[in-house]
Amino acid sequence: MNAVKTRILTLATGLIFSTLSFAQDAHFSQYYANPIYLNPAFAGLERCPTVHSNYRNQYPELGVYQSYSASYDQYVDKLNGGVAIMALKDDAGNGALNLTEVSGVYSYHLEVNRNFTLLSGFQATFRQRTLDWNQFTFPDMIDPFYGFVLPTNEVAPGNNYNNHLDLSFGMLGFTERWYIGVVGHHLTEPNEAFLSQSRLPLKLTAHAGANIPLGRKRLHNSLQSYIVPNVVYQQQGAASQLTAGVSFARGPLAGGLALRQGSFNPDAVIFILGITPPDLPWTFGYSYDYTISDLTNTLGGAHEVSMGYKFPCRSRRSKLKALKCPKF
Repeated sequence: MNAVKTRILTLATGLIFSTLSFAQDAHFSQYYANPIYLNPAFAGLERCPTVHSNYRNQYPELGVYQSYSASYDQYVDKLNGGVAIMALKDDAGNGALNLTEVSGVYSYHLEVNRNFTLLSGFQATFRQRTLDWNQFTFPDMIDPFYGFVLPTNEVAPGNNYNNHLDLSFGMLGFTERWYIGVVGHHLTEPNEAFLSQSRLPLKLTAHAGANIPLGRKRLHNSLQSYIVPNVVYQQQGAASQLTAGVSFARGPLAGGLALRQGSFNPDAVIFILGITPPDLPWTFGYSYDYTISDLTNTLGGAHEVSMGYKFPCRSRRSKLKALKCPKF
């Protein structure tokens, strides 16, 4: 396994310092359990102050790709919209390459008519990428008998960190039964290279879904069931990704199944389970990505855990209806 990790780190080195390479954003399978990361227009949608936290372990057999995110958002009457703060940390290669983001978000809420609401989200992000040169290994460090014990002739970059500002914009429209959103992340396409130039490509996202009740709620205390089909398409540089799934929710329990298609081949089947305990402000979600690409599932797919908490509302409740979309 150490040999596999070494190969990954060596490959990552070539990608980092290649002037032709382009970075890609971290991704989460539970899109709607991480709503601000998906679309800044989601800020304040729940009306009450809300916290979301997410953890993703990609290829756990390697143990070198992990992502963390946390956000807080709430609706503010005087601003006629929502505000949010969000933090993200993405570790690659056991800390060899790190990304830290801190974002501020404002979302303007407009009730177009009694049935349709339009939200516009603006996001400003401070991004820092750091490089731990000591974590990298190179072929010229290999001794035939003792392994990686020789010094390398590779030259370290003069700067091991890169700081920059980034801007994003998103829109979200919804009725009681359906929703659709579009987002443009990295509008400024900042240079995040340690050597030469490497622009972070603009990421375009389109997402949509519907909320379909099953049967009729005959009693006041009976549980209503819903089918929620949803789709998320993302394009960043030459890479694209389409995730289509369906969720089923009844009372406190929810489950879903999705297929993620990469640029050229199917990537993974995603299994999602979630629970919202009755009369409690918590939500919990777990998902597993089963890899079906040529890589197969030998590296362990991906595990993802989410948790949300909704605080009691202290301000005047908005008259706008909340959006019923997948929570995981």
